[in-house]
Amino acid sequence: MEKEYIGEFEELVLLLIVMLEEEAYGLAIRNALKEQADRTVTIGAVHGTVNRLEKKGFIQSRLGGATELRGGRRKRLFTITAYGKKVLQKSHDVKVNLWNQIPELALNQI
Repeated sequence: MEKEYIGEFEELVLLLIVMLEEEAYGLAIRNALKEQADRTVTIGAVHGTVNRLEKKGFIQSRLGGATELRGGRRKRLFTITAYGKKVLQKSHDVKVNLWNQIPELALNQI
């Protein structure tokens, strides 16, 4: 695959997919964005982002079982791929490297 970069929102969604594990579906991701990052977004923004991440090969999706609570609809569950983990780690490493080169902004001094 070609070299890919991820934006800040894509990175947040990827991190939440990893964090949510077996419960990583659209509404859970949206709720976690509010809870963990104080970001209020539409469900459409989440769906657009996961579709883009899946197209890039960073995540994969599968359909969960239908439930009565959801009117018989199935949840679309997301998991990160090995390629997604690699891109996420690269993004982390770049940021840590930059932070480490700016002593006056060291995390323990903020």
